[in-house]
Amino acid sequence: MKASVCFDDVLLIPQFSDITSRKEINLSAALDKNLRFRLPIISSPMDTVTEDKMAKKMNECGGLGIIHRYNTIEEQAQLLKCALADPYPDGDEIIGVAIGVSGDYLERAAAALAGGARMVCVDIAHGHHILMKHALKTLRHTFGTSMHIMAGNVATLEAFNDLSDWGADSIRVGIGGGSICSTRIQTGHGMPTLQSVLDCAMSDRNTTLVADGGIRTSGDIVKALAAGADFVMLGSLLAGTEEAPGETIYDKAERRKVYRGMASKAAQLEWRGHTASEEGVSSTVPYQGTLSGVLGSLEKGIRSGLSYTGAYNLGELRARSKFIKQSSAGQRESFTHIVLNNV
Repeated sequence: MKASVCFDDVLLIPQFSDITSRKEINLSAALDKNLRFRLPIISSPMDTVTEDKMAKKMNECGGLGIIHRYNTIEEQAQLLKCALADPYPDGDEIIGVAIGVSGDYLERAAAALAGGARMVCVDIAHGHHILMKHALKTLRHTFGTSMHIMAGNVATLEAFNDLSDWGADSIRVGIGGGSICSTRIQTGHGMPTLQSVLDCAMSDRNTTLVADGGIRTSGDIVKALAAGADFVMLGSLLAGTEEAPGETIYDKAERRKVYRGMASKAAQLEWRGHTASEEGVSSTVPYQGTLSGVLGSLEKGIRSGLSYTGAYNLGELRARSKFIKQSSAGQRESFTHIVLNNV
């Protein structure tokens, strides 16, 4: 039986560094030769994470926002229009739109491209599937190579290679690791996201890898990038921001925002009026202020992480990184553990 590791199981070994200022570090990443970003961060296509305000602000902050698909084509097109409404400082608006693998997915893709989207994300929970194969091949046949196609999610190297061969330019890696995902409990299936990233990074395909699920800190982001991810996709870390569309509520005077899995009962009922397999929950997260503030904090942590490896960019991080496994005692020691006493 194969063993696996998750984010808390490992640490990166500090190495000699000649970086004198973290400003020297370059965090830019590319989905393909035409889509480059200042930050390797993508906001998840969920209805409590990414609509027009989030997508617009992600672009302004140097990342990518992908507008969710749990709406009509007309509603999604309006969100895209709003995200692209005002002129951007550099004139380079990069917004993504999510689609499915059945029903209106071709019409959604066509509307997205016509509306100014720069990429589409074929968004399903279990991406290693015959419907994904059909959708990717149909999209490629219909739109050629003019459209960047992200697809997922997958957990294994075999799945990563298959989606790449079927036509995906970038692939979301991670099944069951999201903070509001219950897939592993409901179905008994999944893999720790970090292990999936390590496995899929062994692919010989020229396909961008997006780590998605289980990322809770800037340290987890650094570990994912060091393990072979080109980007990370975030949900819960961004759901509490001002720009996230989740409903704001107050709990004992504390401001919070709703965050829910798209396979949760609440999301399914609102989206399509009935439920299938319930593989997510609806919860809340603390209000975090502006997206720029949250991304700024994450960026500082990522830059610091690269400096501990002596890496000036993400390519050097992947090449130089050395992982070690830590014990449960080491995990406890890794967290802040100050002991307060009243003596």
